Amino acid sequence: MGRHWQNIKLGKGKLDAQRAAKFTQLSRAITMAAKEKGGDPAMNAKLSTAIEKAKEAFMPKDNIERAVKRGTGELEAEQLVELLYEGYGPGGAAILVECVTDNRNRTATNVKTAFTRNGGTLGASGSVAWMFERRGVIEIPAFSLEGKDPDEAEMALIEAGAEDIERDEQGWEVITSFSDLGEVRAKVEKAGFKISSAEPAYIAKDPLKVPEDQKEALTELLEALDADEDVKDVYTNADL
Repeated sequence: MGRHWQNIKLGKGKLDAQRAAKFTQLSRAITMAAKEKGGDPAMNAKLSTAIEKAKEAFMPKDNIERAVKRGTGELEAEQLVELLYEGYGPGGAAILVECVTDNRNRTATNVKTAFTRNGGTLGASGSVAWMFERRGVIEIPAFSLEGKDPDEAEMALIEAGAEDIERDEQGWEVITSFSDLGEVRAKVEKAGFKISSAEPAYIAKDPLKVPEDQKEALTELLEALDADEDVKDVYTNADL
């Protein structure tokens, strides 16, 4: 489940490096969320989701608390900015790269290098963003659906504001409008569903079927982008 790229196969050395990079990504997401709407997860849905993701990645509690305090100003923090890069990968796949960074030049260089070394092309602003929609995505894990009648559950989610529902073995994804994400999340929880995450995402308007002989090269590009500690999320319209 999920709209952004997830690494599946990682060797030991690569896993260690990826874990360090992931901690940096998660820490920055927590700091940005706390900076935007305060350090109380109960009052800040974005912060709550960021903290839950950090816990799932086994980030130490102290790291999480420091990240929150950097966002609220209790601890000195690096100056972070959010950036969005656009480009094409092997097979003509459109790619969006969301970044959170303290160094624009470093991030731009790293993202461009990842594209050029892996058969991709970094594009100008607006070159592929039009192929995606900014939506809200609420993920409901499979265990939260156990014992529920599927038809009744679907109706409850529609009444809560779901515009679309997608299912797989890991659970359900509730798609909402970007502006209604917070309100729909609250209604979904009130209806008795456990939520694993609720956050904005870029959803491809039309999934692209990538030729089989291009899939490996595209996967390598997506992995290279995802491995960078400045990269928050990677989205593609490719159907992999």
